[in-house]
Amino acid sequence: MNTTPHIHAMIVAAGRGSRFGASVAKQYTMLQGRTLLQHSVARLACSDYVDKCLLVIAADDTTAQTLDFALPIDYAIGGAERWQSVQAGVEAISHSGADDSDLVLIHDAARPAVPSNDINQVIEAAMTEPYGAILATPVADTLKESYVYSTAQSELTNETIISNHAHSYAKRTIDRSNMWQAQTPQVFRLGELKRVLAYVLTHNLSITDEASAFEYLDFPIRLVTGSRQNIKLTYPDDAILLAAILTAQS
Repeated sequence: MNTTPHIHAMIVAAGRGSRFGASVAKQYTMLQGRTLLQHSVARLACSDYVDKCLLVIAADDTTAQTLDFALPIDYAIGGAERWQSVQAGVEAISHSGADDSDLVLIHDAARPAVPSNDINQVIEAAMTEPYGAILATPVADTLKESYVYSTAQSELTNETIISNHAHSYAKRTIDRSNMWQAQTPQVFRLGELKRVLAYVLTHNLSITDEASAFEYLDFPIRLVTGSRQNIKLTYPDDAILLAAILTAQS
């Protein structure tokens, strides 16, 4: 196992961020005078191991190449699903002459506040692993599994049903002792990443992060405890928290 591999950094920025609900693609949301994408590249630039970055963008993206970044940038065109964008990035890295024992670092454009020390730690952990490592935080809140129950509301005067409402109710509390919230960066051996992405494609699987592809094949991915400041911009309220975190960090 190569414990001094080359690091290939990739930021996936081909999505629209539909849950965020803005007209502009989420990665181009402005915080403190810079886009999320610029912030995230700048964080990678602070790492001891990253000297350039591959941006995976949408085919119709006309913004990325107009921006100034803290690292030299290469580009690849992403797909409709996140894993397809990652696969496009992996193919670009492979075609550049990378070795299968090299490490691919995958980061979300919408995580602009990851501490540089966390980036270094997850890379160093992945260097000692056959498959890879990811940043994650132990779940602190009580976890509830829910069920949906529809209730008919009736008007008291004539008992006429006027509407139906579906609400979520607590079904049970889930033991959180072994639960973690995945973050990025996630860092994997290039050859093994290609292998699991091919498995996802062949079996038409649905994955929400790259580590879950490894889980399908029972390949162990190390969990590295990351900072709770490394939140992801998903909903509008997250922008307020991220602005405060970035201000505090600066």
